[in-house]
Amino acid sequence: MNEIQKYITANEPKIMEDLFSLIRIPSISALPEHHDDMLACAKRWAQLLLEAGVDEALVMPSKGNPIVFAQKIVDPNAKTVLVYAHYDVMPAEPLELWKSQPFEPEIRDGHIWARGTDDDKGQSFIQVKAFEYLLKNELLKNNVKFIFEGEEEIGSPSLEFFCEEHKELLKADVILVSDTSMLGAELPSLTTGLRGLAYWEIEVTGPNRDLHSGHFGGAVANPINTLCQIISKVTDADGRITVPGFYDDVEEVPQAEREMIAHIPFDEKKYKEAIGVKEVFGEKGYSTLERNSCRPSFDVCGIWGGYTGEGSKTVLPSKAYAKVSCRLVPHQDHHKISQMFADYILGIAPDTVQVKVTPMHGGQGYVCPISLPAYQAAEKGFEIAFGKKPLAVRRGGSIPIISTFEQVLGIKTVLMGFGLESDAIHSPNENFSLDIFLNGQILKFGDIVIDKCTVKKEEGVSGFTGQQDLTFQGDAAALGTCNATVAGTVEDMDANMTINVKVPALQQTVKVTFLGVKQVENPDKN
Repeated sequence: MNEIQKYITANEPKIMEDLFSLIRIPSISALPEHHDDMLACAKRWAQLLLEAGVDEALVMPSKGNPIVFAQKIVDPNAKTVLVYAHYDVMPAEPLELWKSQPFEPEIRDGHIWARGTDDDKGQSFIQVKAFEYLLKNELLKNNVKFIFEGEEEIGSPSLEFFCEEHKELLKADVILVSDTSMLGAELPSLTTGLRGLAYWEIEVTGPNRDLHSGHFGGAVANPINTLCQIISKVTDADGRITVPGFYDDVEEVPQAEREMIAHIPFDEKKYKEAIGVKEVFGEKGYSTLERNSCRPSFDVCGIWGGYTGEGSKTVLPSKAYAKVSCRLVPHQDHHKISQMFADYILGIAPDTVQVKVTPMHGGQGYVCPISLPAYQAAEKGFEIAFGKKPLAVRRGGSIPIISTFEQVLGIKTVLMGFGLESDAIHSPNENFSLDIFLNGQILKFGDIVIDKCTVKKEEGVSGFTGQQDLTFQGDAAALGTCNATVAGTVEDMDANMTINVKVPALQQTVKVTFLGVKQVENPDKN
């Protein structure tokens, strides 16, 4: 058992209780009646940060809920990491769907169950405890600053102004955020991009009042018909957006990232079955995973007009409306796109109607280059913790504050999330895998003695699988012998082996990837 494991084992009761003390505070930013809880949670975080070893921890006022700032300066000349997180959570309703109390954490089935266990108290707690370990063992080489806000779930309305006011205080070389997810427990990933957003409401006016469709139909333009015709022109048959200049600032995904996306396990048949469609549709030349994460898109989010009640009413409506939006990719400015789209809609509108385009809200996209040294450091950390190199993936959603950090502070962000889709954030029964939460420990097994595996040759590639007893040696000798499922391939003399190990001493399942070379005289035999 290595030093990190020993530290976690020795301190696990306190680690869990400290986390639970945060979770028990119902810091719901959307509900004014929880104002006192927001302050209590901020103060508790400040206390825990001081216990972890920061030089100072402050609960600072903002235009909204308080912001927690803390820092540890080990060397004024060293690089500085700014850790961002949020301590507010979503409302827990509907309460009747919870299997346990939402603000009383409970461990069952290998998970921690409660609101905030993943989003974002559990994830941010991992970073704080990692900082604590490094500091106590004299391994911390960088300065570390923390900024925890209490308004992320309501759009971070106060944080941009706070950043503008405290640029010097927040000065750093890179921002680290643990508020995203991985593709799977056995498929670690780092988020490298988030899409931006632009949103509009379109109003089309025809005649000055509703008209009898029999008396006027065919002689006067129907605003609903016209609105549908206008919207249909925004995209072409290849799924491309037709607004002139729309793609001018679109960043093409590097080929290396496209190759990573192509290797993500994805069953399109199951995808279609899950959402009940016969076929997918999107921009020609891109896969489904590329279309919903790193390419821009246009959608009608709502459309209405005329009579929609029960029964019939033969009316030619005076007005028709639609709410439409575009998901944008990094470098597309949502302000520029908003004006560009409005001009286009007004330009293609016929003289038979009057059209009004009202911009609503928007936000910038974000991309973290995989060539960024901080990203590569995070990649190495994930590889050590999870036993395999994480995939670089872009997400289709938007977190506007990440692009705000870059614009206001001039700092890139590394998105190191530990959540899973199954964690049910924002839903009843939110949870966090206990294995993933504790996977900050680095597993070092030393040498692994493996018996023979039956190898079957198919089409030039030999594959093997079987149950094995693994004997741990060296630094891991104390773990003894454990049963494992061994599977992999042998191509030429290169073996790629995946080992699933149940380690009794740790009471958790660990996945190890072994790369090596083994002399095989006859690949059809043992």
